[in-house]
Amino acid sequence: MSMRSKARQALLLEALKLGEIDVDDVAARLDVSASTVRRDLQVLSATRAVRRTYGGAILAGHPVETTLAERLAVNGPEKLAIARKAITLVEDGDTLILDAGSTVAAFGQLLAKRRLRIVTNNLALLPALAEAPGIELVVLGGALRATSMSTVGPLAVEALRLMTADHVVLSADGVVAGRGLCEASLDQVALKSLMMRQANGVIVLADASKLGRAEQNAWAALPRRWTLVTTSDAPRDQVQRLADAGAAVLVGQSASRKL
Repeated sequence: MSMRSKARQALLLEALKLGEIDVDDVAARLDVSASTVRRDLQVLSATRAVRRTYGGAILAGHPVETTLAERLAVNGPEKLAIARKAITLVEDGDTLILDAGSTVAAFGQLLAKRRLRIVTNNLALLPALAEAPGIELVVLGGALRATSMSTVGPLAVEALRLMTADHVVLSADGVVAGRGLCEASLDQVALKSLMMRQANGVIVLADASKLGRAEQNAWAALPRRWTLVTTSDAPRDQVQRLADAGAAVLVGQSASRKL
């Protein structure tokens, strides 16, 4: 195997960490033929590093879900940039449903001086918002997901059915055009799906690493119109696909990263 093919396959594995790849798109980006990419993927498939799909490939298997503390330590400046951009969508007096996740936690921590009603299953936000004078805080009960410090399950679902909101602010393990939000469990998907139904507007916070990422196998479909807040280093092809799938895209400025 030549060094060139090794380097190319390493780049393919890096791209696959962001989700499913398309052979023709990758060939254009690497300035090689589609048949060359297919041969590289065949080699990686033989080592069980990837699994071939129609027209492309994904990483084999499903990753171990990281904890909230681990996610908070990753892409901190990007998450703050997203949070600051998303805050411009909120008006005093709004009712917000806030999802679990580290990017939503970064967003929620910016709300302490606002006048809002907040409904959330994100337990990590409680220390920041519990004593905020202008915040009316409603916490959804349910089963604890220690990895995300959040609640899920039938108790959370039944409580949420009693409330509606101006906006829901969501995170996800991945955001894929035509599929929706990718998550590790059906409990998460059930609650996120209801959150979207109970809100007039859907706002998804996702840094560049989440776009096109399809590593988990539970999915929450997005509505026809929604808002994506991401970072300036987001891949243009992924952003365009999501825009074509109904997203109004807002960009928070952050340091550029090369994929």
